Amino acid sequence: MFMMFAMTSDSVGEIIKEVKIAFSVTNAQASLMHSLPMLGIALSGLFLGFLADKLGRKPTIIIGLAVFGIACYSFMIANDFVFIVSLMTLSGIAVGIFKTGALALIGDISTSTRQHTSTMNGAEAFFGVGAIIGPLLVAYLIHQGVAWQWLYVIAGGVCTLLIVVALLVRYPSYVRTHRSEAEQVSVKQSLALVKNPYAFGFSMGAFLYVAAESAIYVWMPSYLICDAMSVQATYECYSDGMARTLAIYSVTAFFVLRAAGRFVGIWMMSHFNWALVLMVFSGAIVLCFGFGLAGGKQVALYLFPLSGIFMSVIYPTFNSKGISCFPKHQHGSVAGVILFFTAAGAAAGPLIMGIVSDSMGGDAKYGFIVATGFASLLFIGLVYNYLKNPTQKRLTEIEASEYGANG
Repeated sequence: MFMMFAMTSDSVGEIIKEVKIAFSVTNAQASLMHSLPMLGIALSGLFLGFLADKLGRKPTIIIGLAVFGIACYSFMIANDFVFIVSLMTLSGIAVGIFKTGALALIGDISTSTRQHTSTMNGAEAFFGVGAIIGPLLVAYLIHQGVAWQWLYVIAGGVCTLLIVVALLVRYPSYVRTHRSEAEQVSVKQSLALVKNPYAFGFSMGAFLYVAAESAIYVWMPSYLICDAMSVQATYECYSDGMARTLAIYSVTAFFVLRAAGRFVGIWMMSHFNWALVLMVFSGAIVLCFGFGLAGGKQVALYLFPLSGIFMSVIYPTFNSKGISCFPKHQHGSVAGVILFFTAAGAAAGPLIMGIVSDSMGGDAKYGFIVATGFASLLFIGLVYNYLKNPTQKRLTEIEASEYGANG
C-alpha cells in the first residue's frame, strides 16, 4: 500500500512539467495537483482517522483502497485540468483512510516501542521504493508517447490486487479485545488529540519535515532546468553528459538515496539514540539546501538529491514515536492527527513555494529558499528534543502498559 501510494504522489513533479505545457497553467495553479490531494489526505486523516479504531483495521483499509481504485481507473477518461485535480483530490481522501488503518496495524503487530519504530521505517522503505518506480514509469510512458494518466491506471491494478490480499489476510484481534475503548472513539475525541502536547509536537515536526521534503520532488525538476522560463526542459548548462543525466533523473536519484537510507534506518533506530540521529540528520538537510542554493544549479544538482539520505529516517520516526505515546486503542486516531499535519505540510509547502517563485519571476530558486527556512525550523526543534528529551517518561510508561505483556 505504501509503495502504491508513493508511485502516484511522488511522481507529481514529473507530471507537473507535462501539465504546465498541456494546459498552460502557472506554477501556483500546477501546484494544486499536489496541494489538493494532500489537503484531501489531511482532512480524511483528521476527520476519518478514528475509523481504524471504531470499525477495525481491516474494514478501514479495504474501504480506503476501494475509493482509491475508483479514482485511479477514472483517469482513463480524464482530459480536463479541473477533472484531473478533482480525481487527485479524491485519491488523497482515500489514502488518508487506508493509511491510518495501516499505521494503526503496525502498532498491533509490534511488541515494543523500539520495534514499532523499526517496523515503521521498514514500511516507509517500501514507500521509498514506490517513489523510485513512479517517476521512472512516468518518464518511460512519456518517452514512449503514452499519456502519463496510465500511471494511475497501473496503480489502480495494484490497488485491486491489494484489496484481494486485504480480504484474505488474517488481522490481529487487538481492537476486538478492547471493544469498549474502541466504541468510545469519535471525531470529537480525535480532534481533542490535537491539543495533546505529544501529538501536537510530533505533528508539527512532520509538518515542517514534509514541507521541506516536498520541495525536492515537486520543484527540483523545474529548478534544475537551465532556462527556468523555457517551455521545454533543457540541460545544456551542465558541463558533461553525467551531469545532464543526473539533472534529468535527479528526482529518481533522491528517492533511491532516501529508500536506501530507510532500510539502513531500520538498523540505526535499533542501535542508536533516535533523538540524536534526527538532530544530526536534520542539520545535514539544512546544509544540503543552504550550500546547494549558494552554489547554484551546478552544486544543487548533487546536494539536493543527497539530502535524501538524511531525510530517510525522520518521518517514519516522527510517526512511530508520536503514535507510540498513546495506547493502542487510540493508534488510528493519533495516526490520523499526525497524517493531517503531514499532508497539510505537503499541501502548504509547495503551494507557498510556487506563489513565492511566481512573485519573483517564476524562478524555483526562491521556493527553495522558503524550503530551507522550513528545514531550519525543524533542526531547531530537534535540537530541543535531543537536549530536553520531553517524551522519555511517556514512552517508558506506554512501553510498560501496552507492550510489557508481549515482552
